[in-house]
Amino acid sequence: MMELDPTETFRQEASDLLDSLEAALLDLGQTPQDSDLIDAAFRALHTIKGSGAMFGFDRVAAFTHDFETAFDLIRKGKISAEPDIITVSLAAKDYIRALIDDPDSTDPIIGEAIVEELQALIATGATGGTASPTCAALNEASAVTAADGAGWLIEIAFEPDILRNGTNPLVLLDDLRALGSCRVVAYLDAVPELGALDPETCMIAWTVELQGSCSREDIEDVFMFVRDEMKLGIAPLSLAGPVDAKRPTTVESEAVAVVVTATAAPVNELQPALTERATGERSESIRRSEDKTSTVRVQAERLDELMDRVGELVIAQARLSQLAHSGTDLAIKSIAEEIERLASGLRDSTMGVRMVPMGSLFGRFRRLVHDLSRDLGKPVDFVTVGEDTELDKTMIERLADPLVHLIRNAIDHGIEAPEARAGTTKSTTGRIELAARYVGAQVLVTVQDDGAGLDAARIRAKAEEQGLVAAGAPLSEHEIHQFLFHPGFSTARTISALSGRGVGMDVVKRTIEAMRGTIDLATVPGYGSTVTLRLPLTLAIIEGLLIRVGEGRYIIPLSAVEECVELTAADEARSRGRSFLSIRGDLVPFLRLRDLFEAEGEADPHQKVIITTMGDMRIGLVVDQIIGSHQTVIKSLSKLHADVTMFSGATILGDGSAALILDVAQLVSLGQVRAENSPASEAA
Repeated sequence: MMELDPTETFRQEASDLLDSLEAALLDLGQTPQDSDLIDAAFRALHTIKGSGAMFGFDRVAAFTHDFETAFDLIRKGKISAEPDIITVSLAAKDYIRALIDDPDSTDPIIGEAIVEELQALIATGATGGTASPTCAALNEASAVTAADGAGWLIEIAFEPDILRNGTNPLVLLDDLRALGSCRVVAYLDAVPELGALDPETCMIAWTVELQGSCSREDIEDVFMFVRDEMKLGIAPLSLAGPVDAKRPTTVESEAVAVVVTATAAPVNELQPALTERATGERSESIRRSEDKTSTVRVQAERLDELMDRVGELVIAQARLSQLAHSGTDLAIKSIAEEIERLASGLRDSTMGVRMVPMGSLFGRFRRLVHDLSRDLGKPVDFVTVGEDTELDKTMIERLADPLVHLIRNAIDHGIEAPEARAGTTKSTTGRIELAARYVGAQVLVTVQDDGAGLDAARIRAKAEEQGLVAAGAPLSEHEIHQFLFHPGFSTARTISALSGRGVGMDVVKRTIEAMRGTIDLATVPGYGSTVTLRLPLTLAIIEGLLIRVGEGRYIIPLSAVEECVELTAADEARSRGRSFLSIRGDLVPFLRLRDLFEAEGEADPHQKVIITTMGDMRIGLVVDQIIGSHQTVIKSLSKLHADVTMFSGATILGDGSAALILDVAQLVSLGQVRAENSPASEAA
């Protein structure tokens, strides 16, 4: 079994902490006085610093310490989290990530400049002037009032499982030493003999005599992240009795771990906790530990491999079911049905493990909007809806780049400058909404802005200029908007770092179509635009409808099927030359798949029409036979078939033969084109 690299574990944990830090900083930009957000940011910094020191990332620990020292003034309410401070703090967060990902190629001069700028901003805010950006000035600004008396007596008793939770008490003792001169006494009464010793269980308690100019709050801050995992007693040294040194062991601690949480308790409440440790009564701690929801970090490659194995199992199960139903052995049929039930449950469970909330993706774009808003001078409110909507992890990964392009376009091209919006009824602050929701077996992701909308005349003029359409040719608004997805097409008047080169929307369309999705574009001039992405829940296994056309068998994704009807002789007579059906008063165009696939032989006398939907469009697909539902394991087509647009993949049937999966979006588009070119008005 492969052992997990400890440094890789740190990188994964640090990545989550940095994401939390970025989210807290961005939220602070909106609500600078939110103490919970300030504590969350400080907690993330403190944990990264301790973890970095433990895993040998000394540059990370040193830089984060300077960052934390500066940010501590915000936490203590001496200055507020102004926009300039948030901007520099975000740059500091990026530098920490660079130090963790690639420390050798990270220039230390950049880190020094970031710290100096942050310290200068904070020192200026703390003093109200232009203080020198030095640590000395910073420390002076954050000096605390000395406590009454000669110092403090601190008694510490941790929960037995605190080491398992990632906390090293020696780090906390070192943090106390940073506040002043300390005499640390360890109590070893509860430590068992060597044979019964558990190295992951904390059985030591401490008493600390602290001499220094610090307040009770400073001491409590040291333990602020271990509140639920310890007993803490603090009393002025002049009022406390002498330390019991019957069995003292002075501890020399080293900074080697991370910090977690603390609850304050009077000194006299600590003795029962020490006695409990001496008798080894840990049942309550164990019970609480069992009640906690645990998670396991799994490599994405292992999930992909598991999904492949499940796919092969589904194919094998389909073959077994077909063999069982072709025979007369009832026992074999019973076993086949049981395996089918188990395979179906395993498939659903595996796909559930792969499902990831959209919030994990949406959170990435807050920083993008923040930076673009600042760079372009366009204040923008970024709103997300439907963060709990889940999508396959592979889909999430592929969706990131298209959404980056769409959000950049919305801010750069859609949202007007504040002075332009000031002359309208709109707020000077633009608005972009990123939303996700379920629609059947699909997920709809929308990017909506309240900008100026699309200028159809300008898009058409640019298309005519590039020779994409003849001047004066009749085009619908939908057809004009489709030019935006043409490679190299751009309406930007000048080339900038964000736009003007015509690279972006064509990539978005290709990526979405490769995910078996579609992209729709709607706009209201003067009021904004909405881009809608329609995506399947997964790219791995889907429920399909198995059909026959001629001698060939095909799969239609069941999520796209609305209903099935029979193509009667009367329908045939009414539809000749027009290819329309009347479905409850609505005209629905249909395609004869026999003609489309050039199938040989005579058509079945009782053909069926499968009514499919894609967005607001419907189309009927005429087939010879509907065989039934089928668990479809999607296999990608080879590069040789890249130009075959009517099929999105293939699958293996129970008898070992292959069946192509129809791309309903492409068929709907084809049907729409044929409908527009047919005399539909006569049929009405």
